[in-house]
Amino acid sequence: MVSQALYRKWRPKTFEEMVGQEHVTRTLRNALRDGRIAHAYLFAGPRGTGKTTAARLLAKAVNCLADAELRPCNECAICVAINEGRLLDLIEIDAASNRGIDEIRDLREKVAFRPTEARYKVYVVDEVHMLTNEAFNALLKTLEEPPPHVIFVLATTEPHKIPATVLSRCQRFDFHRIPLSGILERLEHIAAAEGLTVEREALELIARSATGSLRDAESLLDQLGSSGDDKIEVDQVRAMLGVVPAQVVSRLVEHLISGEVAAGLEVINRSIDEGIDPRQLARQITEHLRALLVLRVGDGVELLDVPDDSLEEMRQQASRLSLKQMVRAIKLFNQASLDLRGSLQPQLTLELALVEATLGDSQSETMPPEPPPAAVRTRPPAAGTSPAIPIAPSGPGPSSINEPAETGQATPTVSESASQRVSEATAGGPITLEAVRLNWARILSEIRPLNRTAEALLRSCAPVRVEGDNVLVIGAEHNFHKERLEEPRCKQVLETVLSQILGYQCRVRCVITSKEQTVNSPNPSQADEVSRSESPVADQQQQKYQDMVNDPLIREAVQRYGAQVVDIQ
Repeated sequence: MVSQALYRKWRPKTFEEMVGQEHVTRTLRNALRDGRIAHAYLFAGPRGTGKTTAARLLAKAVNCLADAELRPCNECAICVAINEGRLLDLIEIDAASNRGIDEIRDLREKVAFRPTEARYKVYVVDEVHMLTNEAFNALLKTLEEPPPHVIFVLATTEPHKIPATVLSRCQRFDFHRIPLSGILERLEHIAAAEGLTVEREALELIARSATGSLRDAESLLDQLGSSGDDKIEVDQVRAMLGVVPAQVVSRLVEHLISGEVAAGLEVINRSIDEGIDPRQLARQITEHLRALLVLRVGDGVELLDVPDDSLEEMRQQASRLSLKQMVRAIKLFNQASLDLRGSLQPQLTLELALVEATLGDSQSETMPPEPPPAAVRTRPPAAGTSPAIPIAPSGPGPSSINEPAETGQATPTVSESASQRVSEATAGGPITLEAVRLNWARILSEIRPLNRTAEALLRSCAPVRVEGDNVLVIGAEHNFHKERLEEPRCKQVLETVLSQILGYQCRVRCVITSKEQTVNSPNPSQADEVSRSESPVADQQQQKYQDMVNDPLIREAVQRYGAQVVDIQ
């Protein structure tokens, strides 16, 4: 015969037997005594804290045949039937597997029927947050105004997923995690009643590993009781849970404090080789460091559950570690416990956390600073593309242009040192319109990672001419493009990239092409003067450009589709 699990066998049969939820049981008992029973309740809280148990106790209490002060009595026919699980008027529904609108419609039809034996029909809907939106909508009217013989109890571990319209129709009770002392006391009572001999330290370890869930703690005790040993010892519990011995964690933290990286790495690898779960090791290291933090801040012994023999050692460790180092180490190992879920080499994550926590801030400050995130880099022209004309003289170039953000981030600007170096290295030289046109594609590609807005605007514009003192005139078809390009963040990036690629300092001015291009175009004498100042290479490139733009096919593409000649291969 299959034995009954301890958490079912020892399920509380009265409100007094419930552990850690006095705020819930007190309110329900008073409501039962005064006859103020609601038509809908919502029990929300973590797993294993007594939500379903409280719902069954409420169903027994409202239907119990005894006096109001004695409910539930567990002796009348209704209480016995509920304890034995055979009362037809207590309907428990698993919303995870009955989450659709059809199941809720069926429930609405059956709600109208009166109870068969009891005074009330009690519907307990477990994991109610799993219902679909359509199912919630179908339940609303019935939940708001059910028949007088119906009580709804909704239970969930995720109340934030329940619509507000449903929440407003229920009395909500929040179940809290059960304190360690309450779980320990309950485990001692069950072990004594079951005839199990368990060490006190083993029970404490079981209660601590349950993290506030009494059902989890009872399941662990049930599993240990099935081992057949005469006495359950703490080592047996550690082996089953994969818990790291406290001495190992303390020794590892000691190596961290002393800066002994090699010894700390050896402890980590030896622990993992022995089969210890790396996530459990990271959690216990974090808990140990948190205990040191509590002791260092205010000697809050009452906030810790630490044996007396380990307390003095932890105080000594806390006195040797600065508050800043503690906070840093806690953050690192806490993040390591999260990163271990998808790590292929679990020991590597722990090793990196240990090394970084051991190094501290002093070693980190001596490391060379990282380069700026968006530095202007001079890229050599690709094979077959036209080089910059004229070639930039040797010397330091601009170092950093930060990309301006368009989505709510801080707007970066060109650094003053970068602009100064451009001025010093490139002042005083001429630039030509042909050099700009031949390198236009390269200019756009250099601007793109620095300012995508400027790059997109320039694709709708074209260089028109070069005026005195290296002023590049860019023609825009619309006033919107002109205004955006003249904004400081766009203009500064464009001028710096042009100065870098062309080799000479230059400035930018924007005009409307339809109005300014014909009026201010250079006359033949100015063009001849500029031509004579160019190198033979520039003459060749200019001739290639003229031949290209005069090609009938290219001219047709420019006129019909708005194409632009940006580079010559």
